[in-house]
Amino acid sequence: MKDKKEKINTPFLLQPAGKDYLWGGRRLKDDYGKNFDLTPLAETWECSTHPDGISRAKGGFFDGQNLTDILIRHPELEGTHPLSLGLERGQIPILVKFIDAARDLSVQVHPDDDYAREHEGGQLGKTEMWYVVDAQKDAKLIYGLNRTMTSAELRRILESGNRIEHCLQKVPVKTGDVFYIRAGTIHAICKGALIVEVQESSNLTYRLYDYHRKDKNGRERQLHIDKALEVADLHAAMTPRQPMHVTQYRPGAAEKLLCRCRYFEVRSLSINTERTRQLYEIQTGPTSFQIFICTKGCGVLFWHNGAAECSLPFFQGDTVFIPASSVPIRIQGKASALRIHC
Repeated sequence: MKDKKEKINTPFLLQPAGKDYLWGGRRLKDDYGKNFDLTPLAETWECSTHPDGISRAKGGFFDGQNLTDILIRHPELEGTHPLSLGLERGQIPILVKFIDAARDLSVQVHPDDDYAREHEGGQLGKTEMWYVVDAQKDAKLIYGLNRTMTSAELRRILESGNRIEHCLQKVPVKTGDVFYIRAGTIHAICKGALIVEVQESSNLTYRLYDYHRKDKNGRERQLHIDKALEVADLHAAMTPRQPMHVTQYRPGAAEKLLCRCRYFEVRSLSINTERTRQLYEIQTGPTSFQIFICTKGCGVLFWHNGAAECSLPFFQGDTVFIPASSVPIRIQGKASALRIHC
């Protein structure tokens, strides 16, 4: 029994679900090794128990099993975080994605938890965070309105078929930027950005505007103007500023807190163990699992399973699920990564 518990309580790679939205590109295939028979490949849902795209264990004790089934049988791997209370068994409160925006995404807004519970059958709302892994020159994103508007005013523009770009605040982005997108914020990722998105476990998106583009069947994608205007913040948005990050130096790594909110906490890691004998170490507590996602480079996770030392190589684009109350894990390599938990 003890041996089985030790095997269960150890990290494992995740195989994501892929999405072929019309604005996607090829970078997730070409640069990050995401082998999907989808063209374009817009998103990979790296750690997800959402029914629209569930990730699976890749290798190890749970090889091939989907994450929901694993957590139904072993809820202790998820932890006891209050956000997990009230969710269906096997569900985690957050979802982590890679997003490759080869073209502009639709201008959209997400509801908060209260609205989603009342109007969307008890689902979660969607507050999210973007970490810019890479940005082409002149890449931008849309963050809120550039002036305060009434719902009737914005509706007239949208329903007349006119373009709404003149109403939107556009913000330049560069590699390493962080943006916190509270539910209700009108927003869009624009072309040229490769992003890790950390969000509530929700797939509720209300499109305001989609540039009159047509899908592969020749139809314009559905808009959700009524619901979008009900939940959207129509005040002029403050220009988002990059937060000051305090760097903590630990053996083998430099660590920065990027975002902490009621739904998740995200830290960046710059790992370099070429010149140290003491490795960076992770140990989770009973409250929450952790997600380790490599955005650049490669390395190896090490841990002990009884008397045996085990290892798990990781490469650029890999995502590792680290259970709550995991065995202590040490990391060797030269890599950039994010560490995420509830």
